[in-house]
Amino acid sequence: MNPGWKAFTGLFQDEAQLAVDRALSELRAGRPILLEGAQSRAMLAAIDALSASAFAAIAGYPGIELELALSGARARAIGLAVDGAVSLPLDGLDHETVCRLAAGTDVEPPARWSPAEAMALMGMELCKQALLLPAVLIAEIGGRVAAPIHRLTLAEAQASLGQSRVTLEIVSRARIPLAGDIEASFIVFRGAPALRDQLAIIVGDPDPQGPVALRLHSACLTGDLFGSLRCDCGDQLRKAVQRLAEAGGGVLLYLDQEGRGTGLRNKMRAYALQDAGLDTIDADAMLGYGADERRYELAAGMLLRLGYRQVRLLTNNPDKISALRRAGIDVREVQPLAGVVTMENRRYLATKARRAGHTLEDLLEPPRRAEGGRGR
Repeated sequence: MNPGWKAFTGLFQDEAQLAVDRALSELRAGRPILLEGAQSRAMLAAIDALSASAFAAIAGYPGIELELALSGARARAIGLAVDGAVSLPLDGLDHETVCRLAAGTDVEPPARWSPAEAMALMGMELCKQALLLPAVLIAEIGGRVAAPIHRLTLAEAQASLGQSRVTLEIVSRARIPLAGDIEASFIVFRGAPALRDQLAIIVGDPDPQGPVALRLHSACLTGDLFGSLRCDCGDQLRKAVQRLAEAGGGVLLYLDQEGRGTGLRNKMRAYALQDAGLDTIDADAMLGYGADERRYELAAGMLLRLGYRQVRLLTNNPDKISALRRAGIDVREVQPLAGVVTMENRRYLATKARRAGHTLEDLLEPPRRAEGGRGR
């Protein structure tokens, strides 16, 4: 091999990560992928992105039998008494009916189902990573696939998505002065599946030798930018920055985990379900998700890359505390960070307190209506 070519290909040695990144792109684009296990292979497609014409083309493949894999949360939401994910035989169902099975609210419990196997489970995890509904069209294929289709082995997917630590690269940074005479630096990281950007905001000049004040904040477009009254995210964000400044410095990790890790499109779907009467956790379950799909390996990796190992964490969420500790971060102290409780967000916050264990003492006080009228 030419030495120059060998050096070039050496830059891309993580073949599993490359294969997964390309698979996520294909699924988001509405194209199927081929997942290959030790004993079987299957064509997988994300129902959330698959067009009716693409569905018909796959269904018309000679000798093919289709199944739909649904998460345990979705299966229970449509009336199946199951502990885990399931696969449903489709038996000639059309695209519209399959889409209703994946995310509709008025669905009869399927008469036939079987526990989802490894290929189906991985397909659903890939869809989650691609910010698509965890509902996967599966077609087991025994022979040769003539169509140009991205191939991914089950071993590659497991190796990439099963990592407890992620590789992150700092790609840019800049000084950004903030309102209130607050000095800050914004540092952009890239890495992990789908290569989404993650942001660290260093407020002031925190000392890496001592416990640093830390806020993990998941992106919330509606609350952070537009002032939505459905949540307290924007209020928490602004309070966190102020608290870090008052502490003499600190770190805010602004994580690309919109909608508790489900993505913006599914957050809007969940909001619509909440308008129909479901609480935030049951709405996510109707879409096939758990109560919280966020993962904090990225946050721990960012902190370690920046040189911070001991923190004073601003949070109401016990999951953040335990996740950071599992990842090797020394959480020395936990300080609550409550937003304003209003008529519009009280039910949402009460659900987090009652069903997710968040420490939200402010809910004990009567809510007040937020200024600016009722929001959606």
